[in-house]
Amino acid sequence: MNIPKGHQQLMPYLILENPRDFIRFASTVFDAVPGNEHLRDDGVTIMHAELKIGECTIMFAQATEQWTLQTANLFIYVNDADKSYATALESGGISVMEPADQSYGRACGVKDPSENTWWITGVQ
Repeated sequence: MNIPKGHQQLMPYLILENPRDFIRFASTVFDAVPGNEHLRDDGVTIMHAELKIGECTIMFAQATEQWTLQTANLFIYVNDADKSYATALESGGISVMEPADQSYGRACGVKDPSENTWWITGVQ
């Protein structure tokens, strides 16, 4: 299998109302690094874009009449769940689950401005 560099065998693909908000949120909260970005002929609408968080790639595009909204639940490990939770709320996220100790670690949940839910777990 010849997978392109920087890609994995399985990657989420989201269709978002405002992908610029998604880029800002993920970059601020999870240190995501924007990658490829291609615009539609109008020069404004994102036809395809990518973010890298660690070794993982998330692909996404802007919703259109043809390609309607498709958000996701995303599970992410972080160094400090409480810090990521606070940063997420400061960045426009809405609490889904406050940080709490679970059998698998310190965990919480936040819905981002693009309607994706991030399940955040600390790995200390």
